[in-house]
Amino acid sequence: MFQIRTDLAVEAREIYNEGKEQEISGVEIEKEETDDYKIVRIKILDKTGEEKLNKKIGNYTTIECSALKRADQDLKDNISKVLAKELKAIISKKSHGKTLVVGLGNRNVTPDALGPKVVEKILVTRHFFKAYKKESDETMANVSSISPGVMGLTGMETSEIIKGIVEKTEPELIIAVDALASRNMKHISSTIQISDTGISPGSGVGNRRKPISEEYLGVPVIAIGIPTVVDAATLINDTIGLIIGEMKQQSEKGQQFYSLLEDLEENDKYNLIKEVLSPYMDNVMVTPKEVDDLINDLSQIISNGINISVHPGIDLKDVNRYLN
Repeated sequence: MFQIRTDLAVEAREIYNEGKEQEISGVEIEKEETDDYKIVRIKILDKTGEEKLNKKIGNYTTIECSALKRADQDLKDNISKVLAKELKAIISKKSHGKTLVVGLGNRNVTPDALGPKVVEKILVTRHFFKAYKKESDETMANVSSISPGVMGLTGMETSEIIKGIVEKTEPELIIAVDALASRNMKHISSTIQISDTGISPGSGVGNRRKPISEEYLGVPVIAIGIPTVVDAATLINDTIGLIIGEMKQQSEKGQQFYSLLEDLEENDKYNLIKEVLSPYMDNVMVTPKEVDDLINDLSQIISNGINISVHPGIDLKDVNRYLN
């Protein structure tokens, strides 16, 4: 069976719903759309929804903005505020005072450097709270951050490193940022997903590690991610699907060639792709050529959204002035 790789709940829903008229049981959907962006809020209610979408029970909010790939400063600021608003809505449901922001990924590999880049722009304040022996402040929250690297560089599971930090610093909320994998190029660098179910580093590229979750860490985890890569086999599979659709439109129903195209099933396409790709480029991931600039822009949007949402007295004007 062809398993399409995706970290996005909205794509998992699209895959499951293909060819179906009814909505998935155990899943609630809410949509909001403006001229600049679209928000899809997916709530997985029970085990039925969990099994069908292969996503944990919880909330998944997706902000889609195709113009992010060529965003000017005004659009970046607007999406930062939208992200902050959605993030605040999730944070408000969690009891927190001290927040730990974790930037997942490998800073030496550009498509995987989103998390470390975000951490560079986070307004950290924990050291001030400790120096002045303060428990709270009207304008600033107690925020710390870490970019733990990847297992190939540290020899340790990322979740083990974070667990040690949690035990020592005792945060009440973790915000984890990571680059994701998508099944569709239209979502690459233009879709932000927020979830309250934690995250499994590397799962989208077939390198699943121990999850960073409330169950393991004992602290609520909010995950923020943007897809930066798509599986080459999945991309080619979708492209062949489009080609077959176009060829069917050019053929007459009832002809032998039309019937051949009609009978070409998903697994047949995937087996053909696998047979062609395996000797040359097995397990290849594809990313845009301008990924360096995209990662810089997207890390600014996410860090701005986090800073605004966790610090009660900080707004967009402040973070743009001092942190970017």
